[in-house]
Order: sequence, then C-alpha cells, then structure tokens
Amino acid sequence: MISALFVVSAQAGMYRWVDENGAVHYGDKVPAKYLKKEHQELNEQGTTVKKHDRAMTADEKADKKRQEAERKRLENEQRAQALRDRVLTDTYTTERDLVAAKDARLDAIDSQLQLSRDIIESSAMKVEKTEKLIENIKASGKMVPEATYAKLEREKLQLATQKGVQQGHQIKRDEVIEQFDGYIERFRELMAEKQKKRDAYARRKADRERAASGLPPIE
Repeated sequence: MISALFVVSAQAGMYRWVDENGAVHYGDKVPAKYLKKEHQELNEQGTTVKKHDRAMTADEKADKKRQEAERKRLENEQRAQALRDRVLTDTYTTERDLVAAKDARLDAIDSQLQLSRDIIESSAMKVEKTEKLIENIKASGKMVPEATYAKLEREKLQLATQKGVQQGHQIKRDEVIEQFDGYIERFRELMAEKQKKRDAYARRKADRERAASGLPPIE
C-alpha cells in the first residue's frame, strides 16, 4: 500500500504526518488541521527531503526570543571586550605604564581634593566668624542686619557646595582606582595568554626541528 502511494506521489510529491492517535499517514497534501504539527516532505524514493517542525506555543516563542536576546547580548559583550582588550594592549606596552598612568590620574585628583579641603576650611572659618558676629550683636541688644544673615547663608551655601565638590572628587578617585586595578588585572591575563601562545609555538618549532634531525619530540 505504501509502495503504491509512493508511485502515485512521484509527480505531485508526498507528505508524512502523524495524527493525534499516533497513526502515520501519507498523502500528496497535509490536512489543514495537521499543517501546524510536525510533518515531512518526501521525495520519489520516500526519503525525507524537508522537515516541518510543529508550531511553537506562546511560551516556547517567548523562551526562544529570550534565548536569542541573550545570545546577541553575549556576542555584543564579547565584541566589546575584544575591543577593550585591543585598546588596552595598544595603549600600554607594560604593566609599569599602567601603574604610571594610574598614579598620574590619582595625583591630579589629589590636587583637586587638597584644593577643596583648603576652600572648605576657609569657608568654615567664615561661617564661624559670621555666626559669632551675630551672637555678639544679639548679646549687645541690637538688631542683626538682614545683610548679615544673608552673608551667613551665602557662606553656608558655599561650604555645602565645596563639601559636595570634595565628595565628587573622592568618588572619582575611588573609580579611578577600581578602573585601573581592573585594567592591570586584565592586562596580566592578556600577557599570560600571549606568553602561553609564544611558548606553545616555540615547542612546536623545537619539535619540528628535532623531527627534522631524527630526534624524538620533547616530552
């Protein structure tokens, strides 16, 4: 019977599908109710030439979409890492260069921090001086001028602003340390990988030279 079906389908092509009871069917056209289920296209010899997978469920489609997004994310991350590695090894020749660059950045930030500390100290002294002035005026029974209060507010604002600036410099300093420590660690990894490749190449070259001389390879 199956052979007869193959003969009939020689011109039109044949399909194979399984119904809900597990029975296998052959025909030149897949019934509409089975088009979204798994089925195969067969050639004249009855060999599968194309397989149609069943339609995915909504959850399967969502899962496939998530997997594809994760795959693309990993690919982008790998490309970005490769670019960072290339920039790192092109910019710095040795680990000493990295350390020197780190120290130079920290020296510049430390100078800014010292300037902020000096300004904060000066601003704090101004605030203290104005507050004492206001206390003395009140103690004398006189009315404190509005301009004096305004002056105190300006000095307090300047003090708060400089403390914020100082905090920003400190955060930047911590970021530079973390950033360059990461650079140095990655640089060491890249140099170790490069040295490993050089060693492997040297071993292969030595083995070829020994083989050419009739000697066994180095264990």
